[in-house]
Amino acid sequence: MSSTLRLEEKQQAFTELREIKTILAARNWFPATSGNLSIRVGDFAPEQFTFAITASGKDKSVNTPSDFLLVNEKGQPTDATGLKPSAETLIHCEIYKATGCGAIFHVHTVFNNLVSELFWERKSIPVDGVELIKAFNIWDEEAQIEIPILPNYADIPRIAELVEGAIVPRVPGIMLRKHGIYAWGANAFEAKRNLEAFEFLFEYVYRLEMLKK
Repeated sequence: MSSTLRLEEKQQAFTELREIKTILAARNWFPATSGNLSIRVGDFAPEQFTFAITASGKDKSVNTPSDFLLVNEKGQPTDATGLKPSAETLIHCEIYKATGCGAIFHVHTVFNNLVSELFWERKSIPVDGVELIKAFNIWDEEAQIEIPILPNYADIPRIAELVEGAIVPRVPGIMLRKHGIYAWGANAFEAKRNLEAFEFLFEYVYRLEMLKK
């Protein structure tokens, strides 16, 4: 990739991330600096790629010139910077390698935390016949999906090594127990759409479970 093209794609990715961050922060989906967002930059190969990601410890309800940085497939900054990538960058790396997606968005919400605990023993969150499953391009009548749940280890590499085996090809997301959802898509538009669909489904599943009691 030429330096000019890389700079243009980097700035485009940063602009997209800023726009998405602003929208999701307004929904309070990044409480206490939580969550992270990334968008792939340039060409992709499983063994070598670059992506823009939110910097660690930033208040995502505020926009500054130092909110994002570029990292490689190992989660290491590609440019000299005083910024640190999100602590969960390795999880993004593994999702990119396993799926070839173009963007990954991760948020912490009350409903996604609640359902991850409700269905922890099952190791997946079941959703039956809800219309918004179609957001994932699943068009079966009365479609049923299972959203995988991974343990929320303090040691991020322990989580990262489980990612590839947990991914369900037609379900563009994985949950971390009592932590949050990672949703992805071919680009920022798809990742945002999928994230919004997951959050609707989590609230639906939780409220349905409460009605059964």
